[in-house]
Amino acid sequence: MRRTYLFFALSAWSAVLLFLTVAACAGNQKKGASAMTVSNGKQVSLEYTLKLDDQLVVDTNVGRKPLKVTQGSHQIIPGVEKALEGMAVGENKKVTVAPTEGYGTVDPKAFQEIDKKMVPAEAQKVGTQLEGKTEDGRTVFPRISEVKNDTVVLDFNHPLAGKTLYFDVKVLDVAYDPAK
Repeated sequence: MRRTYLFFALSAWSAVLLFLTVAACAGNQKKGASAMTVSNGKQVSLEYTLKLDDQLVVDTNVGRKPLKVTQGSHQIIPGVEKALEGMAVGENKKVTVAPTEGYGTVDPKAFQEIDKKMVPAEAQKVGTQLEGKTEDGRTVFPRISEVKNDTVVLDFNHPLAGKTLYFDVKVLDVAYDPAK
């Protein structure tokens, strides 16, 4: 009889502990404590729209395939990566990114003047983007920034260097990175 009583007493305590555990988990979910938020090492799927000072859309993936990145792996510009930290699934945010946290400032050393004969005549217009190879075999995409009498000035800066960027971001999903 004592064994039966002990069994029922242990079962009752187990049921109480199970109930308290379930209740505590449910309470945390209501407060959002267990919601997946963006943090280092997590796989983040997001939508974004990028605008410049004139508020015209430069790039967007809204309505298309989400951008997937691993937070903290520097796959995106630092200003956006920092802004994503702590965001939850479904959360939207407007992010202003200064040049130093985006594509950098314009580097005067990234301009190179070359002989005009090295550029096809039809491409000799300000703004034309060219494709070439460096001596070590890297592909580069300079833009023509100036056309002179005998030379062309190439700009090797990123096209968005020196610009303040305005992002609208929305976190669509957060998961643990399967590679980790």
